[in-house]
Amino acid sequence: MNRKVLKFEIDLDFVLIAITTSLKDYRICYYINKCLNFNFTRVDDLSLDTSINGAPLLFSQYRYSWETTETDFYFIGNKGSDGYLVPEMREVDYFIMIKNYIDDTDLENMISALNKIPEIVAAVKIDPKKIKSRENLLF
Repeated sequence: MNRKVLKFEIDLDFVLIAITTSLKDYRICYYINKCLNFNFTRVDDLSLDTSINGAPLLFSQYRYSWETTETDFYFIGNKGSDGYLVPEMREVDYFIMIKNYIDDTDLENMISALNKIPEIVAAVKIDPKKIKSRENLLF
């Protein structure tokens, strides 16, 4: 009997920046907006369905878009209502997810500017392919 194996690979077409800070989400968004000339606005919480207790986990979420390049920025909390969005990265407080195209120099300038904000302990680029629970970041 012949067997066919289907290999499925998730397309992770986004850039991920991990941010560590002690501030609340709205305060750090204020500083990011001020520093990068962004306009993060609060959108509906990111809902992650888990079969642990039946109730979905909720994570705070903010959104900003560059209209000219159609690049979307999402500011997402890692700590949710009853758990973590990316459990293996508990030391990370927030993620900035960049969907669509961003130039490498723009990305490096952005990370450098984030690290200059005194309230941010660290902002680093993360490879989404190396995250074990990367399917939580697909929405």
